[in-house]
Amino acid sequence: MNTTLQPDPGVIGGVPEAPLAFSPKPSQLFDRRAKRFAFLAAQDGNLSPYLRFLADLTALQARLADELPPVAALPVDRVELARASRMPPIDRAALATDDALYATLSRFIDAAEGVKMPEAARLALQSVKAAGIADRHWLLDNILSDTIPADSVAPHLFVAAAVQLHLARIAATLDATKLVRIKTGVCPACGGKPATSSVVAGAAGVDNARYATCSCCATQWNEVRVKCLCCGSTKGISYRSVETDEATVKAELCSECDSWVKIMYQVKNHSLEPIADDVGSLGLDLLMKETNFKRGGFNPYLAGY
Repeated sequence: MNTTLQPDPGVIGGVPEAPLAFSPKPSQLFDRRAKRFAFLAAQDGNLSPYLRFLADLTALQARLADELPPVAALPVDRVELARASRMPPIDRAALATDDALYATLSRFIDAAEGVKMPEAARLALQSVKAAGIADRHWLLDNILSDTIPADSVAPHLFVAAAVQLHLARIAATLDATKLVRIKTGVCPACGGKPATSSVVAGAAGVDNARYATCSCCATQWNEVRVKCLCCGSTKGISYRSVETDEATVKAELCSECDSWVKIMYQVKNHSLEPIADDVGSLGLDLLMKETNFKRGGFNPYLAGY
């Protein structure tokens, strides 16, 4: 019998095409992140208390991802309209007044009272717990717009963790193959900013592909290598690191817009986690503070640094 081999549409010129996006699996995502925070806490004496606190907070996210009632999937017509309009299907602006998000926030801050934390963090948690609707709306709106005022970092941290949990659960209901590219540095699921990007190994058979990670919904999406995630320029790109040129976490600098975003080389260290290792590499942030470049990646756990 003769067999006719059909070309693989995912292969162009013999090279597999990297998928645009991967949707998160919330309980696995937060469990892995919590374990990475805990590992980093055991390695870094100076930052250890904060990393341990984040490990416990993230472990709570993992637990609630399984315990909370399932989130409602977005309406099919809304997803299709977003796709046709080349817009993200998750409407962040609408979430600031969404009852389901408020319920997640309330459940999270109640459960967070059982997490060991410094007294300053405990007071911040209590302030969120005591906040009225208007204040909670303000906190949520800031996180959903990737903005944290410098004078109220601590309460925003707890709200950010609740938003991460809720958005990751919504993003998990989306079919990643139906997401469309919005523009450079914009999450195709919720329109958020990346925290970091990673050069990965074996993403659907593609090695050395680069994926940005959304700071809120944790969707990962493909981006071109050696390209600024803030302005999209491919000119004036350079790299800096605390250690040697072989460092697995570097700052990708753009001289066109004077911004920088961390890039992680998971292809060299499979243990790297986009959010945990962003915090764990705080020394790089401190190094970059001595330059004229501004941080372009958004991570609520690094606000104030």
